[in-house]
Amino acid sequence: MKKVRLGIIGCGGRSKAHIRNFDRIPEIEVVAVADPIEERRNSTADLFGCKNIYKNHTELLDNAKGNIDALLICVEPTAHDDMELRAAEMGIPFLVEKPMSNDLDLCERVLKAVEEKHLITSVGFQDRYQDLTDIMMQKMSERRKGGLVYGSWIGGIPGVWWWQKKEYCGGQLLEQNIHLLDILRYFYGEPLSIYATATTGMIKAGVDCSAEYDTDDHSTVVLRFPENVTATLVSGCYVKPKTGKRPRCGLYISMEDIVLDYRLRNNLIIETSEMTIDIPRKEDQVYTLDKAFIDAIITGNRSLIRSDYADAMKTLRLAFAANESMESGQVIYFNK
Repeated sequence: MKKVRLGIIGCGGRSKAHIRNFDRIPEIEVVAVADPIEERRNSTADLFGCKNIYKNHTELLDNAKGNIDALLICVEPTAHDDMELRAAEMGIPFLVEKPMSNDLDLCERVLKAVEEKHLITSVGFQDRYQDLTDIMMQKMSERRKGGLVYGSWIGGIPGVWWWQKKEYCGGQLLEQNIHLLDILRYFYGEPLSIYATATTGMIKAGVDCSAEYDTDDHSTVVLRFPENVTATLVSGCYVKPKTGKRPRCGLYISMEDIVLDYRLRNNLIIETSEMTIDIPRKEDQVYTLDKAFIDAIITGNRSLIRSDYADAMKTLRLAFAANESMESGQVIYFNK
């Protein structure tokens, strides 16, 4: 069996979501790990009996030539600097978590380097890999498009330090609800326009959260797509921990003769005038994402990857456009 020698950059919580699936992918051999926190990098290395343990990505990449076949990159949005650029220059395929960075110019440079090397890449838009997503795609392909879509991702403030400052995370839409923004693109293609608003003042910095908190409490984005589809996507992080009730998150798609009620990463309720079906999610979509990346490297079949760096850039640019609209109050039109 061919093994893919994998290096891991970033051993925090997001990395663990991938690592827990590696025992189901025997083609993976973890050969190097890097993380600035000693406990995290050592515990990850111990899981795999890995001897190449580094404090940062620079050390790992300095020793990667001829020793690493692929990279898993799971760092916070503000931590990306030259890791993807160096990987591309070295011809090392990589899977990077979303958002690829909160620096759009940096991502454009990475994209150019990736395309010059014709490199296999994948971005962690995991919802594309769900069986529920495939079912929704099939149902929509069987009928005429058109109608309204409501999407929501509402909860509390994530505990990681960098999330609470917009300069570091890019805001909830860009850092978190970009998953649903991406699925809207996956379903409907490129939008015609986007308009967004944002609100602050519900959460009190230094009382409800860190004194540095300055991201949006909630935002609303309206996207117009071709074929008479309009989507409203709301994001909120104001729900109180422990005492607050988290609203339902996911997508509610209303078409002429069917409603697709997607409960985020849990189940899909299909309703027509004649029947109601509730379908639970069957597979961990992060496993499916990781398996597709490894199989693409082994076989060279890029079609297994549902969101490569080039495609993911379209979603990232869209999130930046939404943030721009929040700031300006203006509708942003595309393809004009």
